[in-house]
Amino acid sequence: MARLLIRNVDLLATFDDARREIADGAMLVDGNAIVAVGTTAELAGIEADEVLDLSGHVVMPGMVNTHHHMYQNLTRVMVQDDELLVWLKTLYPIWARLDDDAIRVSAKVAMAELIHSGCTTSSDHLYILPNNCTLDSTIEAAEEMGLRFHAARGAMSRGESLGGLPPDSCVENEDAILADAERLIGRHHDASRHSMSRIILAPCSPFSVTPDLMRNAAALARSHPGVRLHSHLAEDLFEETYCHDIYGMRPVEFAESVGWLGDDVWFAHSIFMTSAEIDRFAATGTGVAHCPSANMRCGQGIAKIREMLDKGVNVGLGVDGSASNDTSNMFMEARLALMLQRVAPHQYLSETPGGRGGFGGTPSALSAREALTMATRGGAALLGRDDIGYLAPGMSADFIAIKRSQLGLSGTQRDPLAALVLCGPFKVDHSFINGRQIISGGAFVGFDVEAALAEHAATMDRIYDA
Repeated sequence: MARLLIRNVDLLATFDDARREIADGAMLVDGNAIVAVGTTAELAGIEADEVLDLSGHVVMPGMVNTHHHMYQNLTRVMVQDDELLVWLKTLYPIWARLDDDAIRVSAKVAMAELIHSGCTTSSDHLYILPNNCTLDSTIEAAEEMGLRFHAARGAMSRGESLGGLPPDSCVENEDAILADAERLIGRHHDASRHSMSRIILAPCSPFSVTPDLMRNAAALARSHPGVRLHSHLAEDLFEETYCHDIYGMRPVEFAESVGWLGDDVWFAHSIFMTSAEIDRFAATGTGVAHCPSANMRCGQGIAKIREMLDKGVNVGLGVDGSASNDTSNMFMEARLALMLQRVAPHQYLSETPGGRGGFGGTPSALSAREALTMATRGGAALLGRDDIGYLAPGMSADFIAIKRSQLGLSGTQRDPLAALVLCGPFKVDHSFINGRQIISGGAFVGFDVEAALAEHAATMDRIYDA
């Protein structure tokens, strides 16, 4: 297998257990794995098939996106000024027109956008599969793009006629959902180290599925090694009211009642949680995908990330869907995560009597390095990975390089790593995933962006004219 030596790196931020930040850094990659990390002097004399000089660059682990709805880049900049409930009810009928070609092309465009912004591993929560849509198309798109991919088999089964939020045209039969999940696991799930493809089971939300589907999905996932569980939770006050009225409990209580707390579970958003509920997440190992852009876009609130981290809850970052964010840039999510926690102390209120609603806690600032840790190690942990998220011997060769000589990074010599968060968002100049170079000199090596955009535009025309 080919051996690659990168050297002369201005700053090599490993995010390893010692959090080493190596000036004049170097790294040796053999095939798809890292075999040595150190200074250029320490790795001098090592033979390699290829040498890449990255002087003038910052190198860090590729980032891990833990929550997305890739198909939504077909419905960007819609429902710009309304709350989540209106947003969903407006977009559900449009999404009901999707077909498998639309899923495929939207996934490729979403993945390209993610990779260009420093992401090397992503999940995707595909919870609406009308017409002939399949999760397989997103997995095949990831194989083509070279993205390390965790495909979440989402589902909605409780339509309006059964007391749910989505229209009946957007829901599926629960037996069919579970059968398809079993098929996907058998065909695409690879639990081995350095795996490029894994399956997640992901019923959409408490107001779009039944408790039986939640329980059955959990049992199915836990019967297969490495299959994890994901859903939305505590995203909006509407959801809190729904759970109270339908189940007589808060969203976190509902999740626990159906077996959905544990170290194989992570939830998107988790905004409206009490301190006691955060304690419960910490005790059970349940994780959170923080999606600051989307939470701001729909005016939902500020998740208590500082309190979660201080109590030991594992937190990663997610860009969320391109219709509830309108972009997919992990550097931006890291920056907004940092900024929001500095605003949060002015927004947090004491918990209301009875434990329903409210914030509570006294958070302090989030640092740039903590934000990047959530984007790397935190995300890897949510996905159940011990082979990505930091740079060290034995880890997967997933890393990115950002050129320092650019307008947005002028004057950042004091701390070029923090600058990637505080001065961003940025695009990467080099991206390697599983040892394969995906971006070189700021351009994709084997992906025709213009052709993909043309196909995407034609797909939009077709879907909207349907």
